Amino acid sequence: MLVFLNGNFVPEEQAVVSVFDRSFSLGDGLFEALPVYGGEMLLWRKHLERLQTGANVLKIKLPFAPEEIRQFAERLLRENQASDCILRIHLSRGIGPRGYSIKGADSPALVMSLHPAVKGLAAAKIITSSVRILADDPITRFKACNKLPQILARIEADEQGADEALLLNSNGEIAEATSANLFWMENETVCTPPLLSSALPGVTRGLVLELCESLKIQTVEKNVTPQLLPRVDGVFLTSVAIEIREVSHLDGYELRRSPVPQRLQEAYLSYAKAAN
Repeated sequence: MLVFLNGNFVPEEQAVVSVFDRSFSLGDGLFEALPVYGGEMLLWRKHLERLQTGANVLKIKLPFAPEEIRQFAERLLRENQASDCILRIHLSRGIGPRGYSIKGADSPALVMSLHPAVKGLAAAKIITSSVRILADDPITRFKACNKLPQILARIEADEQGADEALLLNSNGEIAEATSANLFWMENETVCTPPLLSSALPGVTRGLVLELCESLKIQTVEKNVTPQLLPRVDGVFLTSVAIEIREVSHLDGYELRRSPVPQRLQEAYLSYAKAAN
């Protein structure tokens, strides 16, 4: 596979960065992942806007103009003859002096790579992690490279034989899963945590809310604790990688199942096909 690295297209084994790169040494960077269907990138503008938002907060200047990045991404897909996959964009502040100050770190690095898409996942078994994140944390508005809370939570899930883990915020409310947004069904209404809970403003999350509107399904953003989920009518997760995935078990308890996740998955795939 060819990888895009700072303006060049190189074989993946040659796609390397310095050990002094701040993304490697400090997690000083951010990333995006977006789906590709039939060789076409889905919701490119929204993903790039979130990347730009994160770059503005971290005060990292994109090394290329947005339209250039898109052209590089399209060429990467052509060079690799890629059809259905995940495109990952990684922005680092680049190499800088030792320490936390960003002075002297003025050569940001941009990397883009392609990864296999996973299809046909079974309903997920999830747990509630003991890891907590801050409520209304501004860093959760974008995908920062430092994902230690998510990693620790996923370790707990792996140790318990689960597929995912829920992260609670400092108020004890569900924020999100380690790599997905959470939805649940209550009285024919699709519910999801508000962004102030420290939920990532997922692009797929936003699309699902739009699809609900087109399907005449009522939606609401509300805070919830894990204790409520065994009593709701259905639970599902959304992300670029898993699309829309139903949840069958939480902390070992079997959950109710709803036809809504399947309806939304079908609507999602129809949207992706029409976008091509």
